[in-house]
Amino acid sequence: MRRSESSLILLQATRDSSALMDQFDGPTVYFDGSCPLCTSEINHYASCRGGNRLNFIDVSKDDAVLGSNLVSADAMRRFHVRLSNGDLVSGARAFLVVWASLPGWRWLSNVARVPGVPHFLELVYLLFLPLRPALSKLAARFGARPANSGKSGR
Repeated sequence: MRRSESSLILLQATRDSSALMDQFDGPTVYFDGSCPLCTSEINHYASCRGGNRLNFIDVSKDDAVLGSNLVSADAMRRFHVRLSNGDLVSGARAFLVVWASLPGWRWLSNVARVPGVPHFLELVYLLFLPLRPALSKLAARFGARPANSGKSGR
């Protein structure tokens, strides 16, 4: 992750993403940089206190290295986070990892870990997925821009 002088956050996967991941000891967040809504959300997380402990990989880039047991099609279809121990989580559980990593969001992570809540959040996430393309277009109309215009976001 690099910050420009205008303090806009640029999220970029390099050809040697594994070397980039080695620089971070926190979770690696895989996001669809071709989606304006996703990019806006990730930019928000990156700008939060603690966001520098997260490694952001734009999976919409053709040269994004995703690591073991994650392929581009799956990464574009669903939100994934790789824990520092190498485990891969997706969907609502992935959001819990991000929230737990950000001091200002830990309260939400704690609430979301109450028994039954993770299952409810996963259901909400599954209901959100088919709406994502329309919500992304709406976000673009309000000024949200993708980090990468390479692949089309869903």
